[in-house]
Amino acid sequence: MSDAQKTSSNLIRNNAIVENEWTCVTLPAGEETVRRQAGKVVLFKLTGEVTYTEEQIAGTVIPENGKIIVPLSVWLARKQELTQRLEKGELGIWLDTHELLEALVESVSDINRLPIIAVHVERFADGRIFSIGNLLRTRYGYRNELRAFGDVLRDQLFFLKRCGYDSYLIRPDRSAEDALASLQDFSQPYQGAVDETQPVWRRINRGVQ
Repeated sequence: MSDAQKTSSNLIRNNAIVENEWTCVTLPAGEETVRRQAGKVVLFKLTGEVTYTEEQIAGTVIPENGKIIVPLSVWLARKQELTQRLEKGELGIWLDTHELLEALVESVSDINRLPIIAVHVERFADGRIFSIGNLLRTRYGYRNELRAFGDVLRDQLFFLKRCGYDSYLIRPDRSAEDALASLQDFSQPYQGAVDETQPVWRRINRGVQ
């Protein structure tokens, strides 16, 4: 293999850096609507806000072979042509943090038919990615791979793990090795969460002094 062919993976899964076997399908670029409030550009997208067009969905190029993760909007509009890929276990779905999780859950007969769900952070501005992960694992009982990607920062990984994520695609300009180390930032989290339901005072018996 030549040096040009050697690429270091930026995918962390199950506490290790691994090769990425999934291709993430993206929508074609569209016109960005600039919104202002009090003279300042508003970058925050409201939950449920539609940020794509029918033309973008129709123009999305889907690879014919291999494992793919498609946008939620594409899955909802083109389900008929994608169902066979789902049945073969080679289709996952990704959604932006402002998209409705309920739309994803209601679009499949069993959420665990999806081998992977990915949540995209366009730019980190709020905690919706944490809520989505928690809801998928607890309310909806999702058991398969749950991936975070986009503007996912090192300091967030430990808390994303606590919310049920087990896969993280680190930005190309960041170090996957450094991000992997962050999963060990805290040895004994105090509260119970998705990854460990018991609080520390139930897990550890320090005895009577």
